[in-house]
Amino acid sequence: MVTFSGCYTALITPMNNNRQVDYEGLQELVDFQIKNGVKGLLAVGTTGESPTLDWNEHSKVIEKVHEFSNNRCLTIAGTGSNSTQEAIDGTAHAQNAGINYVLLVDPYYNGPSSMEIRREYIEPIASQFPEVQVIPYIIPGRTGTQLFPQDLAVLHQQYPNVRCVKEATGDLKNMELTRQVCGEDFDILSGDDDKTFTMMISPDIAASGVISVVSNVAPSAVVDMVHYILDGNEEAASVISQALQPLFSIVTVKTQEQTPYGPVTCKARNPLAYKTLMNILGMPSGPCRQPLGKMTHSGLDVVLANARKVYESNPQIFKPIADHFEVDLKERLYNEKYLEGLFYA
Repeated sequence: MVTFSGCYTALITPMNNNRQVDYEGLQELVDFQIKNGVKGLLAVGTTGESPTLDWNEHSKVIEKVHEFSNNRCLTIAGTGSNSTQEAIDGTAHAQNAGINYVLLVDPYYNGPSSMEIRREYIEPIASQFPEVQVIPYIIPGRTGTQLFPQDLAVLHQQYPNVRCVKEATGDLKNMELTRQVCGEDFDILSGDDDKTFTMMISPDIAASGVISVVSNVAPSAVVDMVHYILDGNEEAASVISQALQPLFSIVTVKTQEQTPYGPVTCKARNPLAYKTLMNILGMPSGPCRQPLGKMTHSGLDVVLANARKVYESNPQIFKPIADHFEVDLKERLYNEKYLEGLFYA
């Protein structure tokens, strides 16, 4: 029986300065992740800028991640869409490329009900691709809709290839209900880095791992935290979780910015903050695709302050970056020349 446990990285898609996909950089990132022990890589999730890659790029990045991993870890293809036919086409392409795991985000914007998501989206794909493990991705804060635990349980009962969910509702009661109705032979993966520890140690949720954003820059630490919990060493996992808090806090960065007409809230959403941090640290990253742009100066200050806190308090977290990419982290984190072009003037 297929089981999903461990740390999976929601992989950043690096870009060149002209915002074209940087495939050489992508290979470096894949090698870095595998070297540091991740169980698998999610290609072209939201963190990989799925909304702004066209489907040819989408499929090519998925193919390349699978090729670069060379069976050293699991490849999960992000093939979800707000069009079932697009998701079917993407899943077919992934399967033809030799990938047997797909992530299907709830259909966004057009707002189907939970029953419609089950009957008109997940079911057609799960039934058409019985050899492909289908992982629903539930993130109502992004999609404006939600597959409920009851419909997820129906899917799990009817389709052997639906036995895992990426849970990013932020609602612990929803997660507890998922465990209750889906049973023990069902894997819940955290979709929120800052909730992974709680989700995994809670007996009423019993999450088995995470699809992580933070592991883009701290794969070894996130892997260790997850493995400690799975091995029953919550104390050791708690120490790592606390050390990672500054990085958890910058997946989304919220600041107050001044305009001629009064203050406004500016929310720099994933992957903007992490691409910015990776640029600072000397990792392949590049800019985001428009309409994502740059950090504000105050947002960049938040990213820097948290990264420096990790570097100063727990330098071992970033050490794999220094070793793999051969960079001087102190130089990059404290020399302002590495901030050029990364924020709105």
